[in-house]
Amino acid sequence: MKQLDALGCVGTRSYRGPVTATTATTTSPDAATPDWLAELTAALGRDSVLTDPDVTASYARDQAMLAPAGTPAAVVLPRTTAEVSAVMQIASAHGVPVVPRGAGSGLAGAANAVDGAITLVMTRMDEVLEVSTADRLAVVQPGVVNKALRDEVARHGLFYPPDPSSYDWCTIGGNLANNSGGLCCVKYGVTTDYVLGMEVVLADGRVLRTGRRTVKGVAGYDLPKLFVGSEGTLGVITEATLSLRPAPRTPVTLVATFSSTAQTGQVVEAAVSCGVVPSLMEVMDRTCIRAVDDMLKADLDRDAHALLVSQSDAGGEAAVAEMEVLAELCRDAGCDLVHVTDDAAEGDLLLAARRMALPALEQLGTTLIDDVAVPRSRIAAFLDGCDAVARGRGLVIGVVGHAGDGNMHPTICFDPTDAEQAERAHRAFDDILELGLAMGGTITGEHGVGNLKSEWLEREIGPVSLDVHRSIKRALDPDGLLNPGKMFSAG
Repeated sequence: MKQLDALGCVGTRSYRGPVTATTATTTSPDAATPDWLAELTAALGRDSVLTDPDVTASYARDQAMLAPAGTPAAVVLPRTTAEVSAVMQIASAHGVPVVPRGAGSGLAGAANAVDGAITLVMTRMDEVLEVSTADRLAVVQPGVVNKALRDEVARHGLFYPPDPSSYDWCTIGGNLANNSGGLCCVKYGVTTDYVLGMEVVLADGRVLRTGRRTVKGVAGYDLPKLFVGSEGTLGVITEATLSLRPAPRTPVTLVATFSSTAQTGQVVEAAVSCGVVPSLMEVMDRTCIRAVDDMLKADLDRDAHALLVSQSDAGGEAAVAEMEVLAELCRDAGCDLVHVTDDAAEGDLLLAARRMALPALEQLGTTLIDDVAVPRSRIAAFLDGCDAVARGRGLVIGVVGHAGDGNMHPTICFDPTDAEQAERAHRAFDDILELGLAMGGTITGEHGVGNLKSEWLEREIGPVSLDVHRSIKRALDPDGLLNPGKMFSAG
């Protein structure tokens, strides 16, 4: 892991979480210990309440660049819902803020600590409690790693589709809190589309069980959907019932290169219009292509202006036919090259190049990753707009994204030790958000708001919606103890 840079930002996404409890030092209660800390230690045990400053500092932030972070007074690692309830009861009684946290893979500062608060780390609650093939569902705790769940249900011939790029270390609880997406959203949707029910500990320590195990159910408000994407501001998720899909077939993969973004946008729009629904459709611009080629020595077309990777998991001839339709659309748009393969190993290599885009950009400097979704008809204009921002701010900006659903990730590369360059990077970040909103888009497609984009959320949703958000927050967390300062101001 790189050292914290001059802005206090972790400079690599290969980071796999903070110091574990097994190597951490704990502090025993003494005469100087606050009452609430002594109560936490008594309720959860000394190995679950960490106060060593070197340890607590390692839980201060997620992977977001430039997002502010404080220092927690204590890091607490519960093992059960009852322990989470005890933490919230103690925190509520003493007015201590609580910041829920998973693996820390977030990119908007949603898990960043608040000075003097409890950081509630959910990674010890990591069991897949049930997999039901008959009902196509899984019941999981929040600390289960996304890939571990996918691997477990695959043993039963089932599939959990949401697959954030950090799927090999991000946790389901974090995915739920941020309503994460991934590469497969174009066909399968995002996290909220797979939530049947959940268990949530409220701010006062009460345990709410809401939702269902059935395919259909419309009794009462859809409370599970309320907590998905709430970024830990309304409650602490301690269990989730998730719907599953049958395991997908071996995919057929397409790769195409283009000499202009307009051609790429034409293909995406034509694919949507003619009804092609691939299991993924990803795009990389020239900056990303060259960064990945430098890193992997993959013999990519370094002169291409854009590269499109798509897959179909429809199975057999149906998948081949779907990708051939897309290949014809690429040819009609004037692509430089198009290649379709049903070889799974070759497809994995092509997709690996896409998955390595962000790590490759990190080789160019510290990265500030944006997350803007625009209408699919505006993808080409958005890519061109990001290129104009890069030129105007004098920065390297690589764009990679989910072309199938319009969710783009412009990634700004800069030197954080250069204050003037860091300022330009921050301004470029805002330029890109402004560009997305101007195109009828949104400031976040899957990374969330956190404390990085809270001002921008207010601009996007408007005063009436903001007032509704605040009313819901006050109803469930009247003292404002849960993840304060995240998503929007208290008002």
